[in-house]
Amino acid sequence: MVTIFVDADGCPVVNETISIAKKFKLPCILICDTAHEMHREGAETVIVSKGADAVDFVLVNRVKKGDIVVTQDYGLAAMVLAKQGHPIDQNGRRYTEENIDQLLFARHTAQKIRMAGGRLRGPKKRSKESNEKFIESLKELCKFAIPPNS
Repeated sequence: MVTIFVDADGCPVVNETISIAKKFKLPCILICDTAHEMHREGAETVIVSKGADAVDFVLVNRVKKGDIVVTQDYGLAAMVLAKQGHPIDQNGRRYTEENIDQLLFARHTAQKIRMAGGRLRGPKKRSKESNEKFIESLKELCKFAIPPNS
């Protein structure tokens, strides 16, 4: 059975994800660290120790082929793709073998600019349209990921 995992530290679409998981009768697991601890009805919560990438490592060790992962983290998305999972971001963009290298390179370039003292524009304010696009994309991904006759 397909499971939906949420990299829940700072994720703005936790409630929407749980709602869609219920609609498709899929288990939903929120993984967060002790600084972002949360509990929601309809989802299992796994709390890990605070630490760089602690949530990512627990999540990637649990994910299996065909699972869906909601994350903003390009590195985690690349690891999920390597395990033949289906990563999607909070705006409904699916990470794929075709776009992950470009995204990782852009992240690396931005990190180099910041380390050199440069500044970059932050993300846009979250909009209702962003939530709607995420919801539609996650529904489509669920339809794609759930094997026939499940």
